[in-house]
Amino acid sequence: MRRVASGLLFLLALGALALARSARADADSIVLVARPELVAPGFRQTVVLVTHTPRGETLGVVLNRPTPLRLAEVAPEFPGAAHYAGRLFAGGPVLPRVVVALFRAAAPPAAPAFRVLDGGYLTMHPDNIAALLARTDGEYRLFAGFCGWAPGQLEAEIAREDWYVLPSSAEVLFRRDTSGLWRELVERARSRRTIYFTR
Repeated sequence: MRRVASGLLFLLALGALALARSARADADSIVLVARPELVAPGFRQTVVLVTHTPRGETLGVVLNRPTPLRLAEVAPEFPGAAHYAGRLFAGGPVLPRVVVALFRAAAPPAAPAFRVLDGGYLTMHPDNIAALLARTDGEYRLFAGFCGWAPGQLEAEIAREDWYVLPSSAEVLFRRDTSGLWRELVERARSRRTIYFTR
């Protein structure tokens, strides 16, 4: 019964995601919160932003794994990489030397990017990242690597109850201090489930 309910919640989340994309609503993404029982080293106590490419591929970045790495160590080819003093986050196990950026912008960038929120984008395009490094407002975050799922894989993980599914928000995606984010969202997800199952 719990697995059926979890699968239903995931299908509802994906349906909302598809509707949001077609209607240009506030969110084109969801947030996965690792359940405390998930002990896989790559995803233990993680919060993951998930979106879809125009071709329907599922990808995302881990939001709460800052690293001691410097951008110049991972991608010295970017102009300004040596002067970037921000934290580089471990975005996921796929292509860990590829830089991914999550950023805010008043208008869509010229180079390809995935819209994840109203005014929020995820990109791997070098032109976008170079432009971000030239900015001084700090309204972006850089990741090394990303997460990806084969068709049906994420649905299976959620049916197995590896993840809680929450709507994305600017407050979560662009939170500066991520140290307590996982625990906070676990409590939020449990509260939402209590409301859902008691209605």
